[in-house]
Amino acid sequence: MKVVALSGGVGGARLLDGLARALRPGELTAIVNTGDDFVHLGLHISPDLDTVMYTLAGLAHEERGWGLAEESFAGLAMVRAYGGPEWFALGDRDLATHLLRTQALRDGVTLSAITARLCGALGIEQRILPMADEPCRTMIDTATEGTLSFQEWFVRRRALPSVRAVRFEGAPPPAAGVLAAIDTCDFVVVGPSNPYVSVDPILALDGVREAIARKPVVAVSPIVGGAAVKGPLATMIHDLTGAPASAGAAARHYGRLVTAMVVERGDEATVSGIPVLGAATVMRSRADRLALAREILGFAAGVKHRAAGGLR
Repeated sequence: MKVVALSGGVGGARLLDGLARALRPGELTAIVNTGDDFVHLGLHISPDLDTVMYTLAGLAHEERGWGLAEESFAGLAMVRAYGGPEWFALGDRDLATHLLRTQALRDGVTLSAITARLCGALGIEQRILPMADEPCRTMIDTATEGTLSFQEWFVRRRALPSVRAVRFEGAPPPAAGVLAAIDTCDFVVVGPSNPYVSVDPILALDGVREAIARKPVVAVSPIVGGAAVKGPLATMIHDLTGAPASAGAAARHYGRLVTAMVVERGDEATVSGIPVLGAATVMRSRADRLALAREILGFAAGVKHRAAGGLR
Protein backbone atom coordinates (compact mmCIF):
# COMPACT_ATOMS: atom_id res chain seq x y z
CA MET A 1 0.00 0.00 0.00
CA LYS A 2 1.37 3.39 -0.99
CA VAL A 3 -0.07 6.47 0.66
CA VAL A 4 0.54 10.15 -0.04
CA ALA A 5 -0.40 12.53 2.77
CA LEU A 6 -0.73 16.29 2.41
CA SER A 7 0.41 18.00 5.58
CA GLY A 8 0.73 21.38 7.22
CA GLY A 9 0.60 22.53 10.81
CA VAL A 10 0.61 20.56 14.04
CA GLY A 11 -2.45 18.42 13.29
CA GLY A 12 -1.05 17.29 9.97
CA ALA A 13 2.28 16.37 11.56
CA ARG A 14 0.61 14.38 14.33
CA LEU A 15 -1.44 12.39 11.85
CA LEU A 16 1.73 11.69 9.87
CA ASP A 17 3.24 10.22 13.03
CA GLY A 18 0.30 7.81 13.27
CA LEU A 19 0.42 6.93 9.58
CA ALA A 20 4.17 6.36 9.74
CA ARG A 21 3.70 3.78 12.50
CA ALA A 22 0.66 2.16 10.87
CA LEU A 23 2.44 1.67 7.52
CA ARG A 24 5.63 -0.13 6.61
CA PRO A 25 8.79 1.86 5.80
CA GLY A 26 8.61 3.16 2.25
CA GLU A 27 4.82 3.16 2.06
CA LEU A 28 4.24 6.76 3.18
CA THR A 29 5.20 9.93 1.35
CA ALA A 30 4.40 13.26 2.98
CA ILE A 31 4.02 16.35 0.82
CA VAL A 32 4.47 19.29 3.15
CA ASN A 33 3.34 22.89 2.82
CA THR A 34 6.13 25.44 2.35
CA GLY A 35 3.92 28.48 1.86
CA ASP A 36 4.77 29.42 5.46
CA ASP A 37 8.52 29.53 4.73
CA PHE A 38 10.27 32.84 5.24
CA VAL A 39 13.65 34.39 5.95
CA HIS A 40 14.17 35.64 9.49
CA LEU A 41 17.44 37.06 10.83
CA GLY A 42 19.05 35.85 7.62
CA LEU A 43 17.90 32.25 8.16
CA HIS A 44 15.58 30.21 5.95
CA ILE A 45 12.79 28.98 8.22
CA SER A 46 10.49 26.13 7.09
CA PRO A 47 8.01 25.83 9.98
CA ASP A 48 5.84 23.01 8.62
CA LEU A 49 8.77 20.93 7.41
CA ASP A 50 10.42 21.34 10.81
CA THR A 51 7.25 20.36 12.68
CA VAL A 52 6.92 17.22 10.58
CA MET A 53 10.58 16.36 10.95
CA TYR A 54 10.68 16.87 14.72
CA THR A 55 7.41 14.99 15.21
CA LEU A 56 8.46 11.94 13.20
CA ALA A 57 11.84 11.90 14.94
CA GLY A 58 10.16 11.94 18.36
CA LEU A 59 11.79 15.27 19.21
CA ALA A 60 8.81 17.63 19.12
CA HIS A 61 7.53 19.55 22.11
CA GLU A 62 4.27 17.71 22.70
CA GLU A 63 2.41 20.45 24.55
CA ARG A 64 3.29 23.32 22.20
CA GLY A 65 3.16 21.19 19.09
CA TRP A 66 5.98 23.19 17.47
CA GLY A 67 9.70 23.33 18.14
CA LEU A 68 11.88 20.91 20.02
CA ALA A 69 11.37 19.40 23.43
CA GLU A 70 13.88 20.37 26.11
CA GLU A 71 14.52 23.60 24.25
CA SER A 72 16.15 26.76 25.59
CA PHE A 73 15.92 30.32 24.26
CA ALA A 74 19.14 32.00 25.39
CA GLY A 75 19.91 33.15 21.85
CA LEU A 76 16.48 34.75 21.53
CA ALA A 77 17.01 36.50 24.86
CA MET A 78 20.22 38.02 23.51
CA VAL A 79 18.43 39.15 20.34
CA ARG A 80 15.92 40.86 22.64
CA ALA A 81 18.74 42.50 24.61
CA TYR A 82 20.10 43.96 21.38
CA GLY A 83 16.65 45.29 20.49
CA GLY A 84 16.24 42.84 17.63
CA PRO A 85 13.02 41.17 16.47
CA GLU A 86 11.87 38.66 19.07
CA TRP A 87 8.37 37.91 17.80
CA PHE A 88 9.37 34.62 16.17
CA ALA A 89 10.70 32.18 18.77
CA LEU A 90 13.88 30.51 17.55
CA GLY A 91 15.15 27.96 20.05
CA ASP A 92 18.83 27.32 20.64
CA ARG A 93 18.75 23.71 19.40
CA ASP A 94 16.31 24.60 16.64
CA LEU A 95 18.88 27.07 15.27
CA ALA A 96 21.02 24.16 14.08
CA THR A 97 18.30 23.14 11.62
CA HIS A 98 17.96 26.64 10.22
CA LEU A 99 21.70 27.24 10.01
CA LEU A 100 22.36 24.02 8.09
CA ARG A 101 19.37 24.52 5.79
CA THR A 102 20.34 28.12 5.02
CA GLN A 103 23.95 27.23 4.29
CA ALA A 104 22.92 24.35 2.03
CA LEU A 105 20.51 26.55 0.08
CA ARG A 106 23.26 29.16 -0.37
CA ASP A 107 25.52 26.41 -1.68
CA GLY A 108 22.94 25.52 -4.33
CA VAL A 109 21.42 22.48 -2.65
CA THR A 110 17.67 22.18 -3.23
CA LEU A 111 15.19 22.34 -0.36
CA SER A 112 14.18 18.75 -1.18
CA ALA A 113 17.77 17.53 -0.93
CA ILE A 114 18.57 19.28 2.34
CA THR A 115 15.25 18.07 3.80
CA ALA A 116 16.15 14.48 2.90
CA ARG A 117 19.60 14.97 4.43
CA LEU A 118 18.24 16.33 7.71
CA CYS A 119 15.56 13.64 7.93
CA GLY A 120 18.15 10.94 7.30
CA ALA A 121 20.36 12.30 10.08
CA LEU A 122 17.39 12.05 12.48
CA GLY A 123 16.60 8.47 11.47
CA ILE A 124 13.32 9.27 9.72
CA GLU A 125 12.46 6.45 7.33
CA GLN A 126 9.46 8.05 5.64
CA ARG A 127 9.83 10.18 2.52
CA ILE A 128 9.27 13.85 3.36
CA LEU A 129 8.93 16.17 0.36
CA PRO A 130 8.55 19.93 0.46
CA MET A 131 5.76 20.91 -1.91
CA ALA A 132 8.21 23.04 -3.94
CA ASP A 133 11.92 23.81 -4.04
CA GLU A 134 11.34 27.46 -4.92
CA PRO A 135 9.31 30.03 -2.96
CA CYS A 136 5.52 30.11 -3.13
CA ARG A 137 4.57 32.39 -0.26
CA THR A 138 1.18 32.53 1.42
CA MET A 139 -0.11 36.09 1.72
CA ILE A 140 -3.08 37.22 3.80
CA ASP A 141 -5.22 40.13 2.66
CA THR A 142 -6.69 41.62 5.83
CA ALA A 143 -9.58 43.97 6.41
CA THR A 144 -7.60 46.44 8.55
CA GLU A 145 -3.87 46.06 7.88
CA GLY A 146 -3.56 45.45 4.17
CA THR A 147 -1.60 42.46 2.95
CA LEU A 148 0.60 40.59 5.41
CA SER A 149 2.90 37.65 4.89
CA PHE A 150 1.62 34.54 6.61
CA GLN A 151 4.08 34.65 9.52
CA GLU A 152 3.48 38.37 10.06
CA TRP A 153 -0.25 37.69 10.27
CA PHE A 154 -0.19 34.38 12.14
CA VAL A 155 2.67 34.84 14.61
CA ARG A 156 3.45 38.55 14.89
CA ARG A 157 -0.19 39.66 14.76
CA ARG A 158 -1.53 36.45 16.38
CA ALA A 159 -4.03 35.98 13.52
CA LEU A 160 -6.11 38.87 14.87
CA PRO A 161 -6.72 40.91 11.68
CA SER A 162 -9.78 39.50 9.90
CA VAL A 163 -9.08 37.80 6.59
CA ARG A 164 -10.49 38.97 3.28
CA ALA A 165 -8.54 36.63 1.02
CA VAL A 166 -5.65 34.17 0.96
CA ARG A 167 -3.36 34.21 -2.05
CA PHE A 168 0.02 32.87 -3.09
CA GLU A 169 3.03 34.73 -4.45
CA GLY A 170 5.20 32.75 -6.84
CA ALA A 171 4.30 29.88 -9.14
CA PRO A 172 7.12 27.32 -8.90
CA PRO A 173 6.72 23.77 -10.16
CA PRO A 174 6.17 21.04 -7.58
CA ALA A 175 9.36 19.71 -6.05
CA ALA A 176 11.01 16.75 -7.73
CA GLY A 177 9.15 13.59 -6.85
CA VAL A 178 5.85 15.18 -5.84
CA LEU A 179 3.84 14.36 -8.97
CA ALA A 180 5.43 10.91 -9.31
CA ALA A 181 4.54 10.07 -5.70
CA ILE A 182 0.92 11.04 -6.32
CA ASP A 183 0.76 9.14 -9.62
CA THR A 184 2.02 5.91 -8.03
CA CYS A 185 0.11 5.99 -4.73
CA ASP A 186 -3.02 3.99 -3.91
CA PHE A 187 -4.79 6.93 -2.30
CA VAL A 188 -4.24 10.39 -0.87
CA VAL A 189 -4.91 11.45 2.71
CA VAL A 190 -5.47 15.14 3.40
CA GLY A 191 -4.51 15.78 7.03
CA PRO A 192 -6.53 17.78 9.57
CA SER A 193 -4.73 20.91 8.43
CA ASN A 194 -6.07 24.38 7.67
CA PRO A 195 -7.47 24.07 4.12
CA TYR A 196 -6.77 27.71 3.21
CA VAL A 197 -3.17 28.11 4.39
CA SER A 198 -1.80 24.58 4.75
CA VAL A 199 -3.41 22.53 1.97
CA ASP A 200 -4.36 25.06 -0.71
CA PRO A 201 -0.73 26.14 -1.25
CA ILE A 202 0.05 22.53 -2.23
CA LEU A 203 -3.01 22.25 -4.46
CA ALA A 204 -2.15 25.54 -6.17
CA LEU A 205 1.04 24.15 -7.70
CA ASP A 206 0.92 23.29 -11.39
CA GLY A 207 -0.41 19.77 -11.97
CA VAL A 208 -0.92 18.80 -8.31
CA ARG A 209 -4.69 19.19 -8.11
CA GLU A 210 -5.12 17.36 -11.41
CA ALA A 211 -2.89 14.48 -10.26
CA ILE A 212 -4.73 14.17 -6.94
CA ALA A 213 -8.12 14.26 -8.69
CA ARG A 214 -7.21 10.98 -10.38
CA LYS A 215 -6.87 9.24 -7.00
CA PRO A 216 -9.24 8.33 -4.16
CA VAL A 217 -8.87 11.15 -1.62
CA VAL A 218 -9.80 10.93 2.06
CA ALA A 219 -9.73 14.20 4.00
CA VAL A 220 -9.71 14.48 7.78
CA SER A 221 -11.75 17.37 9.13
CA PRO A 222 -9.80 20.05 11.02
CA ILE A 223 -13.07 21.24 12.58
CA VAL A 224 -14.51 19.42 15.60
CA GLY A 225 -17.93 20.33 16.92
CA GLY A 226 -17.88 23.68 15.13
CA ALA A 227 -14.47 24.71 16.46
CA ALA A 228 -10.89 24.42 15.26
CA VAL A 229 -8.75 22.00 17.24
CA LYS A 230 -5.88 24.48 16.97
CA GLY A 231 -5.40 27.81 15.22
CA PRO A 232 -7.64 30.40 13.57
CA LEU A 233 -9.50 28.21 11.05
CA ALA A 234 -12.99 28.59 12.52
CA THR A 235 -12.74 32.38 12.33
CA MET A 236 -11.26 32.18 8.82
CA ILE A 237 -14.18 30.08 7.58
CA HIS A 238 -16.63 32.70 8.82
CA ASP A 239 -14.55 35.61 7.47
CA LEU A 240 -14.10 34.05 4.03
CA THR A 241 -17.47 32.36 3.48
CA GLY A 242 -19.90 33.90 5.94
CA ALA A 243 -20.84 30.39 7.06
CA PRO A 244 -20.26 28.85 10.49
CA ALA A 245 -17.32 26.51 10.92
CA SER A 246 -18.11 22.82 10.49
CA ALA A 247 -16.69 19.64 9.03
CA GLY A 248 -19.12 20.22 6.18
CA ALA A 249 -17.61 23.64 5.49
CA ALA A 250 -14.20 22.00 5.09
CA ALA A 251 -15.69 19.36 2.78
CA ARG A 252 -17.40 22.03 0.66
CA HIS A 253 -14.12 23.92 0.36
CA TYR A 254 -12.41 20.88 -1.17
CA GLY A 255 -15.43 20.11 -3.35
CA ARG A 256 -15.22 17.25 -5.82
CA LEU A 257 -11.52 16.74 -5.12
CA VAL A 258 -12.37 14.78 -1.97
CA THR A 259 -13.82 11.28 -2.31
CA ALA A 260 -14.62 10.74 1.38
CA MET A 261 -14.31 12.49 4.74
CA VAL A 262 -13.28 11.49 8.26
CA VAL A 263 -14.91 13.64 10.94
CA GLU A 264 -15.26 13.71 14.70
CA ARG A 265 -18.06 11.45 15.89
CA GLY A 266 -21.21 13.53 16.03
CA ASP A 267 -20.22 15.74 13.08
CA GLU A 268 -21.26 13.28 10.37
CA ALA A 269 -24.49 15.06 9.52
CA THR A 270 -22.66 18.25 8.51
CA VAL A 271 -21.16 16.48 5.46
CA SER A 272 -23.29 15.38 2.54
CA GLY A 273 -22.80 13.74 -0.83
CA ILE A 274 -19.73 11.63 0.01
CA PRO A 275 -18.98 8.70 2.35
CA VAL A 276 -18.26 9.86 5.91
CA LEU A 277 -16.53 8.07 8.78
CA GLY A 278 -17.05 9.25 12.34
CA ALA A 279 -13.96 8.70 14.48
CA ALA A 280 -12.02 10.13 17.42
CA THR A 281 -10.06 12.75 15.46
CA VAL A 282 -8.60 14.76 18.37
CA MET A 283 -5.13 13.28 18.89
CA ARG A 284 -4.21 13.82 22.55
CA SER A 285 -1.56 11.08 22.64
CA ARG A 286 0.63 9.05 20.31
CA ALA A 287 -1.74 6.13 20.87
CA ASP A 288 -4.60 8.32 19.59
CA ARG A 289 -2.57 9.13 16.47
CA LEU A 290 -1.97 5.47 15.69
CA ALA A 291 -5.58 4.49 16.32
CA LEU A 292 -6.88 7.26 14.05
CA ALA A 293 -4.36 6.39 11.34
CA ARG A 294 -5.48 2.77 11.33
CA GLU A 295 -9.14 3.80 11.07
CA ILE A 296 -8.34 6.15 8.19
CA LEU A 297 -6.36 3.50 6.32
CA GLY A 298 -9.13 0.94 6.69
CA PHE A 299 -11.73 3.46 5.56
CA ALA A 300 -9.56 4.61 2.65
CA ALA A 301 -9.05 1.02 1.49
CA GLY A 302 -12.83 0.65 1.26
CA VAL A 303 -13.14 3.97 -0.55
CA LYS A 304 -10.45 2.88 -3.01
CA HIS A 305 -12.32 -0.37 -3.65
CA ARG A 306 -15.55 1.52 -4.36
CA ALA A 307 -13.69 4.00 -6.59
CA ALA A 308 -12.17 1.11 -8.55
CA GLY A 309 -15.73 -0.03 -9.19
CA GLY A 310 -16.61 3.31 -10.70
CA LEU A 311 -18.55 4.58 -7.68
CA ARG A 312 -16.52 7.72 -7.01
